[in-house]
Amino acid sequence: MKKYLSRIYMLIMYIFLYAPIIVLAIYSFNESKSRGNWTGFSLKWYIELFQDRDIKTALYYTVSIAIISSIISTILGTIASLGINSLKGNMKSLVLNINYLPVVNPDIVTGISLMILYISFNMDLGFNTMLISHIVFSTPYVILSILPKLKQLDKNMTEAALDLGATPMYAIRKVIIPEIKPGIITGFLTAFTLSIDDFIISYFTKGEGVTNLSIVIYSMARRGVRPTINALSTIMLTVVLILMLIINKRSNLESKTKNQREARY
Repeated sequence: MKKYLSRIYMLIMYIFLYAPIIVLAIYSFNESKSRGNWTGFSLKWYIELFQDRDIKTALYYTVSIAIISSIISTILGTIASLGINSLKGNMKSLVLNINYLPVVNPDIVTGISLMILYISFNMDLGFNTMLISHIVFSTPYVILSILPKLKQLDKNMTEAALDLGATPMYAIRKVIIPEIKPGIITGFLTAFTLSIDDFIISYFTKGEGVTNLSIVIYSMARRGVRPTINALSTIMLTVVLILMLIINKRSNLESKTKNQREARY
């Protein structure tokens, strides 16, 4: 009986969480502007959405910042993970705790802190400040994605490569990186998803003429909810959902591959 009750409670919880999203997606295809009256299927709000100059500008900045920040965050996170993994004792615990701070810190505190930092250095808020901010809050997540793979790495492989004459950099490129590549890809996808989804930190570090889709949606909602907001939100939801599915699928494949390797040996 308790088992069935827990399933019912879980079902109610999921309905409560996802029903508004489903309704939003359905009404993004509604021909009418009314949010409570279905008059027929139409794609006109999506067409109008991509004819909006502000939306296209925001989309350009969103994708550009997401790609650039994800690449830089992945590179920095990989280098940092290699360094953290080589540490031992209290120093390693200290560095890991410092890495956890941006993850558990409220976004509004991070956003305001970064804004004050840029202003104190007389930096003009704009594309560069938003890009730096996205790199700052994405890198810790990349590190957390790569470190578990480094812990699973057999240290004897690296030592064997060095004994056979490989330089440390060659060992990193040919031995370590291929082994932790799934964690690197997962970290990149996580950073990309976080960048696209971010609002609070971007809001405090944006400049004149530079914005992203989250900020545009917020600005549009303040003037009244338009059907184009439904269309834009549906597109963003779909992109994030696809990325999350890719991340989960990769995690499942990694677990399956690991189990197969363990079964062989």
